[in-house]
Amino acid sequence: MALIRQDDFIDSIADALQFISYYHPVDFIQAVHDAYQKEESTAAKDAMAQILLNSRMCAEGHRPICQDTGIVTVFLKIGMDVRWDATLSVSEMVNEGVRKAYTHPDNVLRASILNDPAGARKNTGDNTPAVIHMEVVKGDTVDVAVAAKGGGSENKSKLVMLNPSDSIVDWVVKTVPAMGAGWCPPGMLGIGIGGTAEKAAVLAKESLMAPIDIHELRERGPQNKVEELRLEIMDRVNELGIGAQGLGGLTTVLDIKIKDYPTHAASLPIAMIPNCAATRHAHFVLDGNGPALQTPPSLDDWPKITWEAGPNARKVDINTVTREDVAQWKPGDTLLISGKMLTGRDAAHKKIQELLDSGQGLPEGVDLTNRFIYYVGPVDPVREEAVGPAGPTTSTRMDKFTDMMLEKTGLLGMIGKAERGQLAIDAIKAHKAVYLIAVGGAAYLVSKAIKSSRVVAFPEMGMEAIHEFEVQDMPVTVAVDSTGDSVHRSGPEKWQQIILQKQA
Repeated sequence: MALIRQDDFIDSIADALQFISYYHPVDFIQAVHDAYQKEESTAAKDAMAQILLNSRMCAEGHRPICQDTGIVTVFLKIGMDVRWDATLSVSEMVNEGVRKAYTHPDNVLRASILNDPAGARKNTGDNTPAVIHMEVVKGDTVDVAVAAKGGGSENKSKLVMLNPSDSIVDWVVKTVPAMGAGWCPPGMLGIGIGGTAEKAAVLAKESLMAPIDIHELRERGPQNKVEELRLEIMDRVNELGIGAQGLGGLTTVLDIKIKDYPTHAASLPIAMIPNCAATRHAHFVLDGNGPALQTPPSLDDWPKITWEAGPNARKVDINTVTREDVAQWKPGDTLLISGKMLTGRDAAHKKIQELLDSGQGLPEGVDLTNRFIYYVGPVDPVREEAVGPAGPTTSTRMDKFTDMMLEKTGLLGMIGKAERGQLAIDAIKAHKAVYLIAVGGAAYLVSKAIKSSRVVAFPEMGMEAIHEFEVQDMPVTVAVDSTGDSVHRSGPEKWQQIILQKQA
């Protein structure tokens, strides 16, 4: 009979969360590197190079892979013979571990969790509470799987109640393009089949805790229907040509994970949850012999990747750039931007709209005339950093504000990640503005281009506050030009045709 001590459990949770904030699973790095070596799309290969370089930098510097350090999800299998030496409940101990990890002074992690989600949406300040799934099983150990899930990929989760005669593969192939690129491919798709609606969703999330092994499955061949589905879905999704960051390419998914459960004769519940390029999960077992701490991988497991902007990259001073200059940029162009920009996410855009509608005007320091806004919620800096990891957030959440921002503030351009919806594209075209993207999943690399940072408005919003960044040679790609042409449409269309021609 194992005696599990409170401090050992808390310390193990905290250690795992710190560990996964800066160490990718080695199987993921190997899969991305393999895809990088096979990739023929210049834009997708460039994006994967930045992801791999960022991953190595984070492993070396012990700083977050992504500025979105995630909502914590924990799966607990608690042995029936376990005894606890604890004054806190199991959920309280998990949340104490989360709190300890996310406020660690040497590697501060971004607090992203909000109370009162349908109301005030106030940040809890320490990323608690976690989402916890507990199961009591035979044995005398506590088996723990912990993940930190970014909001951009979580928001692309899908649930459907199919008819038993419907094709699961066809539904996935139809649904993935509608998810866009906000989940930051290349990554994995977790699929839950069966049970009830809520069971299918939990199965999908739990499936993502397993290592990437589809290459091994392909070599030995499938032995059951689930394994057949994994291979068929992976091939069909990659044939869509979506590619890394949605720019078009050969690899969109690195693995397909499936867990199933018996279901009602009238039902076929299917849940699909993507894991992004900032895949973060760890596993440990407590047996009463102290905390279970993670073992650091060898840096030799990371490929020696270097990244340089191509010879056609254009240096741009965003302090002086004009609409006439912007009109010359085309989708897919690489820019190295320098100068000052403001930041702003959902809450800041909503506040700006409220201030303008009320006639109060914008706060001092928030002048967007002919300027760029970066959709980001950075990690707080440590030591000598100007800012912590500061990669882009999913831009479609700002689509409904885009016309207002371009018309009423004089904004010239926006920087984020993934595609824009038609509402935003129409506004960009009408105002002859531009939309640029940085690589999602390369937050630490991006932050190295930020030379100074200061909060200029809404400090009470925490990571949603408006900052002014001064950047030097920050790499971005033109995603929507001033005529409304989008690389997220043209890129996948082009590569889907290339893939089909290869198969002919």
